[in-house]
Amino acid sequence: MAITLPDARKLSDDILEALRLRALRGLELGFTETDLADLLGVARETVCRWWSAFQLAGLDGLPGERSGRPLGSRRLLSPEQSAHIQQLIDKNNPDQLGIASPLWNRRAVRDLIRKECGIVLAIRTVGKYLKRWGYTAKKPQRHARRQDPEEVRQWLEETYPAIEIQAKKEDARIFWCDETGSAADEHPGYGYARKGQRATMEVPKPHIHMNQISAISNTGAVRFMTYARTMNAALFLVFLDRLLRSTTGKIFLIVDGLRAHDTAAVTAWVKAHQDRLALFSLPASVPELNVDEYLNNDLKGQINAQGLPDRKEELRSRIQRFMRGLLYLPEHVKSYFRHPCVRYAAGP
Repeated sequence: MAITLPDARKLSDDILEALRLRALRGLELGFTETDLADLLGVARETVCRWWSAFQLAGLDGLPGERSGRPLGSRRLLSPEQSAHIQQLIDKNNPDQLGIASPLWNRRAVRDLIRKECGIVLAIRTVGKYLKRWGYTAKKPQRHARRQDPEEVRQWLEETYPAIEIQAKKEDARIFWCDETGSAADEHPGYGYARKGQRATMEVPKPHIHMNQISAISNTGAVRFMTYARTMNAALFLVFLDRLLRSTTGKIFLIVDGLRAHDTAAVTAWVKAHQDRLALFSLPASVPELNVDEYLNNDLKGQINAQGLPDRKEELRSRIQRFMRGLLYLPEHVKSYFRHPCVRYAAGP
């Protein structure tokens, strides 16, 4: 987590004096003005001015008065304009406002400010405004365009609450199911490299891939099965059979719209086992509402953290090791249900 330093203009005179002395000592030791400015939370020009004054007249020559413009002065956007821009960002995506960008980045906000306020700001200045307003850069959450807002509303406010009521009546456990694929040449993390050089990652050849289907409950239960082929109705039925054999009582299983989940063979099998199993389908294109998606994200972030496997058997072993570990970590499984998008499924 990045540490944010307080604005130097808010510091007391005694603290500013201590910063000046530390800057001078750092320069004597060979640190650069830029590095010291970053460490102390002041402008590089300020460090340069302190050093110049010290070289001319020693410590007595250091400026005792505060320099720089007062906090909040000479900002190009008025408080009213700032509030207006923030409100637009919070309630709209760029496309809704005619901004050519898939998400709110600095360029998109710059274009919005120019459109709404007639003010042209530098990208760096836009970044400072966003930081001042409390926005931070984040990996974007995927949101499918084909979602039906009314269908989503109905699921959250009517369909799923009804499923919960019915599950309680039938003493059934609700499980969330999903499939995912993992590759030996994938790792979602970041790597450091010299400025101007790319971070590289040696990947195995040929492409190594393995799939998994899993189901989790908000009580921390986990069931899973790995497979190499494409998911079809036959494989799905194998998983359903294993799911029933490894649990007791009735299960309400929530699945997405994958074709393998909705075939004549699956419908007939579920009907033959209706005393133990019922299937419910999520609305179309709503992966963020499926709790098992967050397990999948966790899995992909962990299995290759210690290096990339070079054999399919090793990749499968890593997947199984991670999933078997979850069998003994029910509280970790419950944590998936605390994501804001799926808190509705966390239960009482």
